[in-house]
Amino acid sequence: MRSVFRHGQLGLLAALLLSGGTAAGFAQTAAPVAPVVAAPAVVVASAINSGDTAWMLTATALVLMMTIPGLALFYGGMVRKMNVLATIMQSFAVTCLVTVLWMIIGYSLAFTSGGPFVGGFSRILLNGMSVESINDLAKTIPESVYMCFQMTFAIITPALICGAFADRMKFSAMLWFIGLWSVLVYAPVAHWVWAGDGFLSSAGILDYAGGTVVHINAGVAGLMAALVLGKRRGYGHEPMAPHNLVLSLVGASLLWVGWFGFNAGSAVAANGNAGMAMAVTQIAAATAALTWMFVEWALKGKPSVLGIISGAVAGLVAITPASGFVDPRGALIIGIVAGVACYWGATSLKNALGYDDSLDAFGVHGVGGAVGAILTGILAVAAIGGEGKSGLIDGNAYQVVIQLYGVAVVAIYGAIASLIILKIIDLAIGLRVDADTEREGLDLAVHGEVIQ
Repeated sequence: MRSVFRHGQLGLLAALLLSGGTAAGFAQTAAPVAPVVAAPAVVVASAINSGDTAWMLTATALVLMMTIPGLALFYGGMVRKMNVLATIMQSFAVTCLVTVLWMIIGYSLAFTSGGPFVGGFSRILLNGMSVESINDLAKTIPESVYMCFQMTFAIITPALICGAFADRMKFSAMLWFIGLWSVLVYAPVAHWVWAGDGFLSSAGILDYAGGTVVHINAGVAGLMAALVLGKRRGYGHEPMAPHNLVLSLVGASLLWVGWFGFNAGSAVAANGNAGMAMAVTQIAAATAALTWMFVEWALKGKPSVLGIISGAVAGLVAITPASGFVDPRGALIIGIVAGVACYWGATSLKNALGYDDSLDAFGVHGVGGAVGAILTGILAVAAIGGEGKSGLIDGNAYQVVIQLYGVAVVAIYGAIASLIILKIIDLAIGLRVDADTEREGLDLAVHGEVIQ
């Protein structure tokens, strides 16, 4: 009996070994039946790439840093001491306001399919956005990341405008203006240029990271605000020197570092395009800073801290539309031209026309954005931007015409829309603080706080 049992054990062991050592295999051996063929596993290849996602999370944080604390410090150091808190408050409040508006309606109007002039309503209140959803404009990262990345652009653009009307706009009026402008101007222009069905995108405009959408748009709006509000009391007669250029230098440095997220992040991937965008951004910024410094040194006899940091920002502005389309030699040219042109815009042009653009929002961003957009049409090369994305030096002279068209359309629409919004707000609640508030300073009169 034991022998029989022992032989049975051996038979069971042999069957298991022959069948691959599994109970299922033994069952097939012990009871031969028609084999059951398992259905092949369905492998769903996710379009989301972890490397791209990691880079875009980083780029988003870098661009947010450009506004808070970068722009806040840059602008805060350039105003008089009695308006420092009011100035940095503007940057912080704009960050909060635009975040909410972008979530409610801005993203949907800018980056969903709708038509040639504005997007649709499919992402109102970010409806339908999930952890797995993607936007067709950025197929390798989660849509939530792309939405946040574009949100940081929507934040810094109106924050730049605030430099033009520093020291004299009501805080309530500023909130109304920025809110309406973000929805009625920024979101549509972003759709025109960056959405697949936008009419400027269809026309072939080259704007890698925002020369038209961000800088021309903000610069022109700032100019309209400066013209409608009028000059600061005492402008041209009283000293209005910067309160603390150390703050401004720190702010400009944060802007410079954050700009790598701005330009290299616009590749929306961790790849060679992002690397080249970073390289040309660094070259253009440094070149423009030196150019502004040397021009100022030659004309005024001294190289100033304010001059070199303004030049760096000018170079960053001008390379923005071109950063995905030009090589390092093109970046060097853009830096030189931007340094000269923006110095002229912030000094000679402003003085000749007599407007008070407090912190040179138009002189740097408007002029620099236009210079960069036009030079993109001249210096873009297909070897960097890809097939069909070349400029004059690469045999495509018509690209200059397209760039000029884009600059004109954005500038004209931005000027008219901004002017209408400003006039409506002025009629409704007034734009400017009263004379006593302006003399006392906005920090104490508007916010009830002062720097000790």
